[in-house]
Parts: sequence; C-alpha cells; structure tokens
Amino acid sequence: MEANREEKEEVKSLHFIEQIVEEDLRNNKNDGRVHTRFPPEPNGYLHIGHAKSICLNFGLASKYNGKTNLRFDDTNPSKEEQEYVDSIKQDVNWLGFSWDDREYYASDYFATIYDYAVTLIKKGVAYVCELSADEISTGRGTPTVPGQPSPFRNRTIEENLDLFARMKAGEFAEGSKVLRAKIDMSSPNMHMRDPVLYRIMFAHHHRTGDSWCIYPMYDFAHGQCDSLERITHSVCTLEFEVHRPLYDWFIRQLDIFPSRQIEFARLNLTYTVMSKRKLLELVTGNYVNGWDDPRMPTISGLRRRGYTPEAIREFADRVGVAKRDNTIEIVLLEHCLREDLNKRAERRMAVLKPLKVVIVNWPEGEVDELDAINNPENPAAGTRKVPFSGELYIEQDDFMEDPPKKYYRLAPGAEVRLRYGYFIRCVDVIKDERGVITEVHCTYDPETRGGNSPDGRKVQGTIHWVSIKHAVKAEARLYEHLFIKENPDDIAEGEDWKDGMNPDSMKTLECFVEPSLANVESLQKFQFERLGYFSADLDSVSGKPVFNRTVTLKDSWSKMAAK
Repeated sequence: MEANREEKEEVKSLHFIEQIVEEDLRNNKNDGRVHTRFPPEPNGYLHIGHAKSICLNFGLASKYNGKTNLRFDDTNPSKEEQEYVDSIKQDVNWLGFSWDDREYYASDYFATIYDYAVTLIKKGVAYVCELSADEISTGRGTPTVPGQPSPFRNRTIEENLDLFARMKAGEFAEGSKVLRAKIDMSSPNMHMRDPVLYRIMFAHHHRTGDSWCIYPMYDFAHGQCDSLERITHSVCTLEFEVHRPLYDWFIRQLDIFPSRQIEFARLNLTYTVMSKRKLLELVTGNYVNGWDDPRMPTISGLRRRGYTPEAIREFADRVGVAKRDNTIEIVLLEHCLREDLNKRAERRMAVLKPLKVVIVNWPEGEVDELDAINNPENPAAGTRKVPFSGELYIEQDDFMEDPPKKYYRLAPGAEVRLRYGYFIRCVDVIKDERGVITEVHCTYDPETRGGNSPDGRKVQGTIHWVSIKHAVKAEARLYEHLFIKENPDDIAEGEDWKDGMNPDSMKTLECFVEPSLANVESLQKFQFERLGYFSADLDSVSGKPVFNRTVTLKDSWSKMAAK
C-alpha cells in the first residue's frame, strides 16, 4: 500500500506533458522513442519565453534518454537573416544544451514539401487560387458566418498541376496566385477554411539563394517537418492548439508519420513584452540599443546584463508547465538570479555616488593592505588585499548632517565601521559656498583594524568605501524595468503600447571601484557590497571598466512568498 501511495505521489509531481510521455513509453508507442525539437523561426532574437521552451524540449529528451533537434523554420525569406540563425544557436548553447549533429532547416525539405503539395493537388484537395490576400481573408467569413468558396476552387487537377508548376518556374507575379487546401469553408475552425499552402515570393533566401520563388506557409511546412524528422512529441504553445486539426488533416491526406502535437501555456512576464514584432520595433525604432540591450527580455540581453544560464534554467523549472495562460511575476526571475549569483559572484567594493572622507589622524602617505573576503558563501574563493589610505570615498547616502532617529550610518559625532577596515568617527563637515557638503573629516581608531574593537565597544553601522588614491574610475549602468506598466500589452483604445515605456529604465553614473576591478573580463560578475549584483559590460576596456547592474540586493519575491 505504501509503495502504491509513493508511486501516485511521484506521478502527481509530473507535469502533464511528462505524464503523456510516460504513458506513451508504457504503451511502447513510437517504439519507446522520445524525440522532441526546438523549432524557432530565424526572424528575430530569442527571448525569455523561448528559453522556457528550450528548457522544456531539451529537458524532456534528457529525462527520457531521447533526442532533440534544432530546426529553423525558415519559410519566409523576407524576414529571415543569417544573423538570427547565429544568435539562436549561440543562445541555445549558452543555456547549456546541445543538439549534437541534429541541426535542420525547413529549407532542407523544400523539394519534399513541394512534392507533398503536388500529392494534395492530385488527390483533388488543393487548388491554385487567384484571389488577392484581402479577398481571401474576406471570403473566409467570420467565426459565426461561413466562408464563400473561391471561384477557382473547382479547377481541374490537370489545370492546378500546370499552374502550380508554372508558379514554381517563376512565370507569375508575386501575389498573383497562391496554392490553397480544399477543406471546408463552413468549418467553425477558421484555419480549416481552405488555408493557403504556398505563395509566390521573389526574395533571396539565406540558405537556398534564388533557387525557389514559391515558399510554403508556416502551417504547411511546420507539421510536415516534424513528420519527416519523426518527432514523437511536438511541443508548442497554446496559440497553436487551433492549428492542430489542420496538421492532423495534412497527416491523414499525405499518410505520413503522425507526430503528436502537445500545447502548453506560453510564458508571460510582468513589465515585459514578448511579441517578436514589438521587440523588433523597439530595436528598429532605436528605443533600445539593439537586441542585446540589457533592458530587453532577449536571451542575449539577459546574458549581457549578467544573468546566468543556471538562473534561467531554475526559473523555467519553477514556473513549470501549465495548460492555461498565466502571467509570472518578474520578481521570481530576479529571485532565481540572486540565489545563483549569491553563490558564485565574488564581492567587491564600489562607490556609485562618492563623498570624500578625510581621516585627519591617519599617518601621511601610509597605505594599509586589508584582507577582504571574496565570497562568504564560498570559502574556496579565498581573500584579496584592499588598499586603505587617509582619503576615501563613501556613498553620499551613508552620511547625514542631521540624521533621524535610528540612523546607523555616519553623522557628526557618530562612529561607524568601515568594511574590512577601521572604526571612524565624524569630527567635521566641510561645505562649499553654496552649502553643499564636499568633505567629511573623521578620526580613526587604529586598534580596530579588521573591524573589531579590543575594548568590546560595538557600532551598529557598517559602510563600504574605496581608497581615493587607488580607486579606479568606472561607469555604472543602472537598469530598471523597460516598462512602468505591469502589463504593457494592456492598452486602451487610441493608446500606443510604447507609451508605457519607462523613461528612467537606464541611468549612467561615473563611479569609483576598488583597484582589483581595473581589468575585468566581459560578463564577469560581482556583488558590489550593499549595492547589488553587477556584471562587466562588453564595452569594458583595460583600465576603464563598465558595469551593468544585473539585479539589486533586495529580494521582494521571498518577502512576498512568505506572506
């Protein structure tokens, strides 16, 4: 009985796609094979929603000792570029997955898909139509009003074969003719009302060049490619659920391998747009600085901002696989990142908004080398030396001339601990002619080296600092959400979705960092103590580092989850 209960609990913990796969394995369906695919269209860069799909498809194959193909559905050369192909491959690899030698393209099968179309014509279930795109759209009717048959619907098989061959030969103008399936113009499913299978496009293809001037529609190529590759579990997002009857119709008519399509809920994230069209508009309209702008939800943008593949994979796992659309709080993604960076990011000190501190009793010209812990979560990371001198920078926010109660940072007469250093006490405040504080003068207690007092006195405040003499000037880019609206797609009539963009999504500061950060490698990650997690940007050069704030230290997700 106990064993049965444990088995039920194990089955219950599986998400619904895993349950389908395990049922297929128990029935030895497809000879016990599990073969998935990740099928991006190379018309843009991948985003965090694609990352979830990548993790799902490759994860299923890994769990059940199967295989995953990487297949580019490159059926629309007017929007596709090799740049996108290269970026997609880089992203999948960076996330930690390999397709081995199984890299395929829909264009690999253009000749076979063309033959499939000829087969449908010969069966009398496809015809060449000369209606315009607008006329075809209007003729389909509405979900409640049946469509009207095309006047070309009853052409003879011979005439359709001749016209389709001449379309392939380039004899007709672009847009003048299409090949349509002959299914059911009164079907409640609009995708079954004689969908277009082929259109004429005189566009250069990034792989096949100019050898084709007719291209299959996505719906006609996608399912057939799955069948040709003998994909057992064709996993896609919910918007393709209404396409499934069409794919099944093709399978029956062509008598090809019956890949099973399974739909799951796509990832929606607060303060984020996921539409490829909208992301492209942000790039081409110069609202952001390219596809890898650290504010973008693209995988390349997240990578440049400082995200790790481990954090994204953990996020995908926590989100899970659902049957209904929902929206995930972006704070969960940030929480997964903090958990990962807390373990791997070495600690460093940096001052973003500097205020000069002069230690008036420090021996002139002396430099002390203090021991600083690289990562308290990882003892193997060891320690480093940090130079300390009589002139320091601290954060402007760490000093107040007239502080409120329970203010534990530096103030006139107050004592604080300098991280890894000494206790200091404010004895004077220097201002310019406008009354702006320019310097804070302090004394230090030489007996408190390392941050401890031999007489047992305690201070409640500890602040970070950098030695002015040794500080390295750097640039810090502070990022916030790209949109101020929680749901940027939720707009009123007459509004533009871009109106919800955050004008303060990026702020650039000239800052100072400890000398160990002078020559960092691109994408190297650190926790700037008390400030957040930062990653060295691709713009960094020797002696002039640039850092992106990856995420703040505040973890609002854990607080929210605890309520």
